Amino acid sequence: MTDLAGRVAARRSYSRVTADAPTHEELLPLVAAAGRVADHSALHPWRLIELRGEARERLGRAFVADAKATGADAEKLAAKPLRSSLLLAIVSVRTKSDKVPGWEQDAVASGVAHILSLLLHDAGWGVMWRTGHHTRSKAVHRMHGLAKNERLLGWLYVGGIPADGKEGHRTTIDPERFLTTLE
Repeated sequence: MTDLAGRVAARRSYSRVTADAPTHEELLPLVAAAGRVADHSALHPWRLIELRGEARERLGRAFVADAKATGADAEKLAAKPLRSSLLLAIVSVRTKSDKVPGWEQDAVASGVAHILSLLLHDAGWGVMWRTGHHTRSKAVHRMHGLAKNERLLGWLYVGGIPADGKEGHRTTIDPERFLTTLE
């Protein structure tokens, strides 16, 4: 196995992270590298939105508005975006194209998110990609300032790896099950 394959195989999601997070400047080269994902017609049908500080609190309020939650349920929902000091919203930006259907543009945005999560992990950051029904909420879309041709795919929660965080351990897949040959 190559060194890169080994590092990718060691990737894991961190549901708990510390308050440390990469700066905007530290993100730039990682985003540039992630932008090299396969992209039919070079549409670049994606963008990322950094959420830090108050923006995460506004997202929590949008979750509460979407759920029409009150009391303890509202408090719990409002706190979800505060699990990490940096959230990166993954947005698919669909462009009219006769060659590239919308699903393929969403796939490019997903590819950018996945590569970025691998790059962040390799740089020593804890990452977890979170999705859910809130990605389709009008309140959450408004909070992110999304245009009509944009779809929120989820958020990368990014932070420091806790001292008690362990390297990922997943059962290795059987590649023969997923790789077939046509003759």
